[in-house]
Amino acid sequence: MYKTEKFSPNDFTPARFEAQGEITLNNHKISYHTVSEDNVFYHNDGKAIASIFSYSYFRSDVEDNTARPVIFCYNGGPGSSSLYVHAGFLGTKRIKYEELDRPTALPPYEVIDNPDCLLDIADIVFVDPVGTGYGLLLDDSEAKTFFGVEEDAEALLMFIEKWISRYKRWRSPKYLIGESYGCTRSATAAGIAVTRGAEHSYNIAFDGIVMIGNTVTVGKYFGREIPVEPAVLSFPTWAGINWFHNHPAGQTLEEFAMEAKQFADTEYLSALYQGDALQGEKREEIIKKLCYYTGVSREYLEERSLRIDDKTFRTEVVRDRNIAVARFDGRITRPQYKPWIVEDAIGMRDDASTDRYGAYFLSALNGVIFPGLNIELERVYISSYRMKNPDTGQDKWNREAPMGTTGEQLRNAMIRTPGMRVFFANGWYDTATHIGTVYYTLDHAGLPMDRVTVKGYPSGHMIYIGEENVKELCEDIRSFINGNMPGKGKK
Repeated sequence: MYKTEKFSPNDFTPARFEAQGEITLNNHKISYHTVSEDNVFYHNDGKAIASIFSYSYFRSDVEDNTARPVIFCYNGGPGSSSLYVHAGFLGTKRIKYEELDRPTALPPYEVIDNPDCLLDIADIVFVDPVGTGYGLLLDDSEAKTFFGVEEDAEALLMFIEKWISRYKRWRSPKYLIGESYGCTRSATAAGIAVTRGAEHSYNIAFDGIVMIGNTVTVGKYFGREIPVEPAVLSFPTWAGINWFHNHPAGQTLEEFAMEAKQFADTEYLSALYQGDALQGEKREEIIKKLCYYTGVSREYLEERSLRIDDKTFRTEVVRDRNIAVARFDGRITRPQYKPWIVEDAIGMRDDASTDRYGAYFLSALNGVIFPGLNIELERVYISSYRMKNPDTGQDKWNREAPMGTTGEQLRNAMIRTPGMRVFFANGWYDTATHIGTVYYTLDHAGLPMDRVTVKGYPSGHMIYIGEENVKELCEDIRSFINGNMPGKGKK
């Protein structure tokens, strides 16, 4: 890839920018200062090989920060920058959400002071991993050192270790907030932190983790080798999307989706196991319930032996409207491609939520947030670095994790750190990381459930899209950091 900033591993000069700001939170005016900087990794010969870029927000009027929490937050991918968590809900400035299903990605874009920011109770650090955002892979031959499940987690831990030493925060409570693959990163890093890494130990204890759009699993990797029918895990999400678009019942979203989950966990699972042996009245009863809960047609089910899949569901649930719902957020739609062969070939990759919001988020970050942080760089901000080619299947990311699955790593972290808590937050309309996977993971990972809580939101993968959603999510995270368990007991 071409570069727009001149540098080489042998003469790289780390960037560092400082700024001051002020924001009103809960009727209190709060002054803060920021440091945006390269955090460089060096080869044994002293050559710079990579950089994690961080954006640190510090409340300025705190005299003793020993008890003041620090939040490290990031998106996922793998290959995603911190664009969405930074400009979408945790920064001191964020985009303003108005019409949910925006008709276009074009301006106007409005950026506001974030009334839901957590800076009054915690300092916040946004993280661009190596090769994403302003993070750099300076030496391409070192890609294997950073591009992998455990390699990426260790890089995060090394960054955190250096950061808390630099800013004298070893005694502060520490929290991780990861979205999507960021949950994999959090669980793996937390597990390695209390056991060991590839070459050494870290001994960093985290007080809590917030998992947004969960990818923690008991399988080999998210979506791989989970010993259960995928349609059963996805069923509550499909029911939620059907509830949103077709209004099949007078129940609340959560009541309808959880009733659907109970059906999927029992009757639907059994029906899929029986296959062609399921006949007569019992098969008819199952078909009627599948149509009711998901909105798909009898013809659709008959053609697929009662199995539903994400790709075809996204058009089938709104089949009479010539639209398709988004993978990341089933509330958001786009027109179907014509002819159908084009829709079938490329529709799956065309996510309406990304189409409508990607340019909005990046414009807010580059046009308002970065100037406010006094960032002046010639390098291009890589919002998302493609780790896997969908056409060839070539994968730059090492998905092997010999030290344990994400479920095992999270269990290790929680058992070895009494008091550590985990909050799973998932959107009901998210077909990228289904909320059903959260419940399955919690039922099989052996976690200390008295310190785990889960909550579903009337939103998609990026829970915070929508003014009511961003407010609710931030209030819940605030409550979690203050020692409470939002959503506790809901299942």
